[in-house]
Amino acid sequence: MTTSATLRSPARSPLLLWAAFILAHLWLGALNLYGPGQPFGDVTSVYKFWTDQALVSNYWVGIDGSWVYPIVALVPMLIARVFGPELFPSTWLGLVLVLDLLAFGILTGWGRTSRNIVVAWWWVAFLLLLGPIAVGRIDSITVPLAIVGVLLVATRPRAAAVILTLATWIKVWPAALLVSILIAVRARRKVVVSAGVTSLVIVAIALSLGAGANVFSFVAQQSARGLQVEAPISTVWLWQEFAGVPNTFVYYDQGLLTWQVRGPGVEAASMLINPLMALVVVAITILAVLALRSRVAVADLLPSLSLAYVVALIAVNKVGSPQYITWLAVPVILGLAINAVGRGRLFRTPAVLVLVLAALTQVIYPYLYGYLLSLDPLMLIVISARNLLYFVLLGWAVVSIWRASRAAEFSVDPDDRPTVDRTTVDRPMAWLPAVWPFGVDHTSTEHMSTDHTSTDHTSTDHTSTEHRDRLDEGEPAR
Repeated sequence: MTTSATLRSPARSPLLLWAAFILAHLWLGALNLYGPGQPFGDVTSVYKFWTDQALVSNYWVGIDGSWVYPIVALVPMLIARVFGPELFPSTWLGLVLVLDLLAFGILTGWGRTSRNIVVAWWWVAFLLLLGPIAVGRIDSITVPLAIVGVLLVATRPRAAAVILTLATWIKVWPAALLVSILIAVRARRKVVVSAGVTSLVIVAIALSLGAGANVFSFVAQQSARGLQVEAPISTVWLWQEFAGVPNTFVYYDQGLLTWQVRGPGVEAASMLINPLMALVVVAITILAVLALRSRVAVADLLPSLSLAYVVALIAVNKVGSPQYITWLAVPVILGLAINAVGRGRLFRTPAVLVLVLAALTQVIYPYLYGYLLSLDPLMLIVISARNLLYFVLLGWAVVSIWRASRAAEFSVDPDDRPTVDRTTVDRPMAWLPAVWPFGVDHTSTEHMSTDHTSTDHTSTDHTSTEHRDRLDEGEPAR
């Protein structure tokens, strides 16, 4: 055994990996509970206050009045009160840990495969680099759900759609993943029906509780916001205030409990940013449709498209909360997991960029946030670099889709196109079966591929290769 192999072998230990994942959560929990900067303020003050209103004052946000979040977001907040209001913070951290462990288990095959070891270690590093905000917001509930959803889409599209729809009704951003799936995979009807039925059930329950129009109030609440300090577009006014431009300043919005910018042109930018986001999303969608017309493989399209949509929701947004970085973990984990079975486009560049984004975000929040508000020049440089990297990441995702489309176009020559058995032309992109412990839905996997799969690489996980070959041949995985 070589020295490098010897050094790598401990990192491949499932026990060490799981211990690192749990210890990372304990460390982040300790930072939230006892660290500087009050990173846990939203949980201990705002979320708990909303549950106090509901259980003590009988006023339910999203039902008796408008709310900034979709209605299902109240469920994890209420779960955090199961052991009493005094234990609300620690119960919240426990809930996040349980959900993350579930997603981690599915990703790693519950220790039965080494295929996604690198992906799992990337997630551990991401959590540590991002810091306490990774587990201290409502987004930390949606991220593990979204990870499970995207990992299930290859074999259980209905279950994936239900999970992602539930996550969307907690925080809107997973809708970007649903749209990506609808565009990229062929099981569209199953996804649409499952997502539609799930949404109808949620809305019906909310209406039966008396929510009325408040069930959709989160849409207007978000649209009415000003420009938050951390939003990429706000960087312009931060530098203007630093340069002494008159009537430009940072202020605290008492209604939304957030720091925002004010100055010449802010109101116009606030009104235009949402239409601009819509235009960017439409442009990405057109590019994705063109890729489909070029018969790009699902494995090549879905991760890059998911990343493009998610980054667009952050980069072209009037809100730039630090927890938004957690969203980026989902498409990166998906892309790396598909790479782990030798399919899809390389995802190393976005994986590294997202780690850098996470580290820069922890520098900004929670420890040195006061320096940002006071316009410390070093902090302005940090946030400018962080916000610029969003657009670099978005550019990578868009170029990746375009290159996949071009590569597919150039492969139309019969001499270049791989031989495809028409009886198995709709082969599944089976990156999950070896890690999903409850079997494979073979009635749904046949819909995954748009045409041919990307070039396979040799896998070191023979068990995973065997599962993949069986699925490609239509044989049940055993």
